Amino acid sequence: MEFTAEMIAGLIGGKVVGDPQAKVNNFAKIEEGTDGCISFLANEKYEHYIYTTASSVVLVNETFEPKQEVKATLIKVPDAREAVAQLLQIYESMKPKKKGISELAFVDPTATVGKDVYLGPFVAVGAGAKIGDGCVLHPHVTVGPNVSVGDNTEIYSNAVIYHDCRVGSRCILHAGCVIGADGFGFQPTEKGYDKIPQIGIAVIEDDVEIGANTCVDRAVMGATVVHSGVKLDNLVQIAHNDEIGAHTVMSAQVGVAGSTKVGEWCMFGGQVGIAGHATIADRVQCGAQTGIPNNVKKAGTQLMGTPGIDPRTWWKAQAIIKQLPEMWAEFNRMKKKLAELEGNKE
Repeated sequence: MEFTAEMIAGLIGGKVVGDPQAKVNNFAKIEEGTDGCISFLANEKYEHYIYTTASSVVLVNETFEPKQEVKATLIKVPDAREAVAQLLQIYESMKPKKKGISELAFVDPTATVGKDVYLGPFVAVGAGAKIGDGCVLHPHVTVGPNVSVGDNTEIYSNAVIYHDCRVGSRCILHAGCVIGADGFGFQPTEKGYDKIPQIGIAVIEDDVEIGANTCVDRAVMGATVVHSGVKLDNLVQIAHNDEIGAHTVMSAQVGVAGSTKVGEWCMFGGQVGIAGHATIADRVQCGAQTGIPNNVKKAGTQLMGTPGIDPRTWWKAQAIIKQLPEMWAEFNRMKKKLAELEGNKE
């Protein structure tokens, strides 16, 4: 597919500066661009690349004013990062979509499969399951008995949805993710640990994206719920009976212990850990490796460190930690001097 700068500007509401007929057929980072590529500049620290890039077209913020000659044609937009995301979505939507059911797929006779669906080789759809219209299930996906999957959801290879769980429409489940495995429930006894049956389900609402090898456990009773618009990175753990609020995002290796309620529009960096039975308010933001041992009641709270504290306080504390060896040595010298002074008084 090939587009002119003029066509692209029309799609995203931009203004062309340069050759409106400049043609592009691929995307590239600004520092790696070649002829026929479109790139973007959203961070001023990369500005020097715009004067040397070989990309044919570059998206820039409408406030950008070059300090020297730029060879590429520019398209000025209110927000270059948002514009490139919009273009990538358009590009992705134009790719031909797979359809058809492979002869090597297994669909139980009692299952229901919608229109325009693709089931790749070795897909397994269990008894009573329902697959919505336009879904794409790549090879080796397993959909358990009585599972429901909404329209236009895409599930990549080796993902597994356990029995009775529900996945909404327009979701993306990446390779190896597991929806509805048993929660980690055991009762200690004198002989060991008795398993507590996990008889609930997991519910994934619409427009959720779940990364590779991420797990959303089923509930002990009731449901573990991931609300609409949530984005989970790879290797995230959502435990039994959790509730993740709409449009919350979690980076890799976030772990949420059981029966925790996370608010809407929260943002968690990599390796954030949240204790069980906690309640997290809306729009809470946590830096990487933050530990949250209890409730966060105030909406919009920002946290860093373990246990999580105000980021400014955390950074000050980190600066002091670097000086602790010298401070400890100084403390011991002062302690020794004080003892000598007190001895002289006697």
